[in-house]
Amino acid sequence: MPKPSQCKPPLRLSRRSKLQRQGAGQPFNKPKQTKRREGGSPLHLQPAAQEPPVKPLRRKAEQERPQPNPSPPVASPEDGELQVNRDPEAEPEQEIIYGRQTVLAALRSQATLNRVWVLPRLRYSPQFWSLLEEAKARGTVIDEVSLQRLNLLTAGANHQGIAAQATPYRYVDLEELVEQSRQSGPHPVLVVLDGIQDPHNLGAIARSVEAFGMQGMVIPQRRAAGVTATVMKVAAGALSTLPVARVVNLNRALEYLKGQGFWVYGTTSQGAAPIYSADFRRPIALVVGSEGEGISLLTQRHCDQLLSIPLAGRTESLNASVAAGIALYEIHRQRSPHRGRNISQQILNEGSRI
Repeated sequence: MPKPSQCKPPLRLSRRSKLQRQGAGQPFNKPKQTKRREGGSPLHLQPAAQEPPVKPLRRKAEQERPQPNPSPPVASPEDGELQVNRDPEAEPEQEIIYGRQTVLAALRSQATLNRVWVLPRLRYSPQFWSLLEEAKARGTVIDEVSLQRLNLLTAGANHQGIAAQATPYRYVDLEELVEQSRQSGPHPVLVVLDGIQDPHNLGAIARSVEAFGMQGMVIPQRRAAGVTATVMKVAAGALSTLPVARVVNLNRALEYLKGQGFWVYGTTSQGAAPIYSADFRRPIALVVGSEGEGISLLTQRHCDQLLSIPLAGRTESLNASVAAGIALYEIHRQRSPHRGRNISQQILNEGSRI
């Protein structure tokens, strides 16, 4: 037995030696030294050649899997087929009008209606029965539908139980409008709108123009509202008989009207003569601007005279449709055969259509 002084201390291995005993860090694990090419990187640092992708093996399974039905393609207007609209039965270049007064006016004027959707309780009412039968005889399709169907057709608008599919509103040329206005009498009145972008204002003005017996309207083609289903709904049937001309250049149209003998009046909020001081017993073109900006400065220069409606309160201006209605009433009052204070009593005796 060895002496304690002669016992050797236990061998302590470093971490590197332990790794070498376990087989780590042996020469065969070292990457081989590669020769550096001239002007390039070592071969082991260069990207490996890309192998062609492996084709998926699911092709057969995908073919056997039932595919969803594709949505039908939308036909172009040239094809003459149906387009995606509020309702599958809507046809290209057709506009849906709605509201009792609007559809009634279209039926009475024998406008071209492709289809009429109506609730059953309204279909057989005395107000619509004969007109719908006449339209049916002319080739119009009459459909009795549910309330949900009408809501879908009109996108939730206030349809009042009836809607119709009509051709878009047909504008007339300015020359044709002037010729038609002269047939009504020696002093026609045309209302020219400058920058009216709200369709509700346009419809309300059209209703006043027709109610006071004026001959037509002129609207610009750009930066202004056109005659749409909303406008026709607000107009309450007035646009079924009222002609409207749509022009590219409004100021050039005013100069043309001047050359045709029309006196151009422009309405403004302040700084002009009161409207009752003008003489409206002549051919007139009344220009009405939007309530936000009014008549543009360039259009004001093309007016023969500017007029304003006197106001007594703190409000600086009126709504465009309200201002147009007041101006049209003054024109109607001056041209009425019963001018003076008795006109109010005459209106009360004859009754009102409002």
